Amino acid sequence: MTEQQKPPGVSWESWVEKKIRESIEAGDFDNLPGTGQPIAELARPYDELWWLRKKLREEQLSVDPPTLVLRREYHDTLARIGNARSEAEVRRLVAAINERIIYVNSHTTFGPPTELAPLDPERVVAGWRLAQGSTSEGGSAGGSVA
Repeated sequence: MTEQQKPPGVSWESWVEKKIRESIEAGDFDNLPGTGQPIAELARPYDELWWLRKKLREEQLSVDPPTLVLRREYHDTLARIGNARSEAEVRRLVAAINERIIYVNSHTTFGPPTELAPLDPERVVAGWRLAQGSTSEGGSAGGSVA
């Protein structure tokens, strides 16, 4: 009989508990990652799709409809335009978001409809210049650049 086989006449529970106790005494569980830390997400409500959500998070995938993702990208782009350091950067950001808007508007067949239209680059640049001028004079750069 090898050490890994359960002896006949011993219940599985007793044998497993004995193996665990022996491993603890031998120090086999010392220095494991997360030792002494609370179990992550233990307090969360039960979710039968937890494993799917975790996998999506780890793989940085989204099941959100493209139009909702686009709205998030649009608002992120507006914030990045407000922090842009040059007109060339503003134009690059506008071109990139316009490309996404056009693609999603012409290819999306499910999810909520998109109400976004491509940005007018000249109008955005003019708004950015105005905000840069008020920022350099001690004012705030508030307001929309779209």
